[in-house]
Amino acid sequence: MLRQHRMLPPVGLILVALCLLSGPLAAQGNGKRYAVTHDRALVVTREVLVKQGYDVVRVEAVGATQVVYYRRGNQGKGKGKGKLEKLVIRRESNRIIFDDTPSSILVAIDLKLRL
Repeated sequence: MLRQHRMLPPVGLILVALCLLSGPLAAQGNGKRYAVTHDRALVVTREVLVKQGYDVVRVEAVGATQVVYYRRGNQGKGKGKGKLEKLVIRRESNRIIFDDTPSSILVAIDLKLRL
């Protein structure tokens, strides 16, 4: 019996680690698709990023694709700003697709675009 109790914490840690890592892996799929304009998608993306504490550094238009570069803003903890990250907004036929978008940001964008 004693050996089973010793094995339980490492197994629990492994399960927790798998759960935490599965979120970012799920966000790497084909992306969400919306029937909105590029302008509306960009405005909503900016609003969500700013509301969640990110700074939008720049937006680059590459053909029909827009790449949004953002970073975590200064949270007042003396650690400066976060690393530069990007998300991609692209058009495929009559749909807008978000690629390389973290799930927490994508959920908030999804809620705003469905209103």
